[in-house]
Amino acid sequence: MSDALRPMAARPRLYEQVLDRLRAYVAEGGLRAGDRLPTERELANRLGVSRASVKQAIVVLEVQGLVEARHGGGTYLMRDSLDSDVVEPVERLVERKKRLPDVLDAREALETKLAELAAERRTDADLAAMRAALDRMAEDIAVGGLGIEGDRLFHSAVTEAAHSALLAAFMREIDEPVAESRTESLRQPRRPGRSLAQHRAILEAVEAGNGRAAATAMRRHVRSVAKVRLLEWEPEDSA
Repeated sequence: MSDALRPMAARPRLYEQVLDRLRAYVAEGGLRAGDRLPTERELANRLGVSRASVKQAIVVLEVQGLVEARHGGGTYLMRDSLDSDVVEPVERLVERKKRLPDVLDAREALETKLAELAAERRTDADLAAMRAALDRMAEDIAVGGLGIEGDRLFHSAVTEAAHSALLAAFMREIDEPVAESRTESLRQPRRPGRSLAQHRAILEAVEAGNGRAAATAMRRHVRSVAKVRLLEWEPEDSA
């Protein structure tokens, strides 16, 4: 039988090749957190690819929290390397972008009400759980982490403090996309510390038994979470 029609090896997209080159460039150049990468135009010229391919590679690195693209100010390393266990295909990023607005709408509707009820119904045990969650988040952030688990525990504690079985069930139904949205937000530069401060404002209102203030603080927090680079990204042809 002819071997001419054997399965073809998958050819990496250009943006994936750009990612590999950027990782090597950072490693070989000894670049560290805070150092600036060449401009998109310079990278495109030196690599012999389109700026669209470079832009897609930069977006992947931004979403992973490895670089920060400052408007009009260049792209800067957030860590000492660009190594990552995950390289997301453009198609997956597009799907995440499509569903994220709906997830954030659901979070604002549900979690705002949960915070209000938590302020009215919380017990001493509920407050202790919220404080412990924020302590864990703060400890993780202090050593360079994103505070993801502490963030999850805090929102879970608020849900429990509302003592609403039906609202809690609704939250469980969307647990996976909600967790994804939280991680997406915490990967934004300097977002973990800001989220921690917003959580503390929510806790303060809940402790005070002020439902309106708790709802307002939660709404402000969720709307802040909605400001992620992925939603601003316009996917382009990666050729």
